[in-house]
Amino acid sequence: MASTLPLLVLVLFSLSLAHAQITVFNLRASDLPGNLLGTTDGYVKVFCGSASLGETSVRNDNKNPWWEEEFQYFNTQENDVLRLEVHDSDFLFDDLLGVCQRQVKRGTHDHNCFLEKGGTLHYSYTLN
Repeated sequence: MASTLPLLVLVLFSLSLAHAQITVFNLRASDLPGNLLGTTDGYVKVFCGSASLGETSVRNDNKNPWWEEEFQYFNTQENDVLRLEVHDSDFLFDDLLGVCQRQVKRGTHDHNCFLEKGGTLHYSYTLN
């Protein structure tokens, strides 16, 4: 009877290649637009594929906010879509300032994204 160990090793190896960990970090924005209520109270929602990775804290009255939060997801595949939504927190309804999205690639990458309603989001990610 032949050993199944080589087959098991091959299956485990192929599974390790299929999924990877993504870390999204170094989120900061510049020149976010104000509105009738004043300066932007910005925050970012982070998604990878169909998974929500969470959202940053709100930075009140700051058109050039930065966020310390890092987001990780362990079930990422190369070419999954990373999506970041920049919002302005308001009393009744939050305004969507813009969406940044791209297919992820292995390695560490820095990107700037121009938002539909004005301003820029800078972010970094690492896909291992």
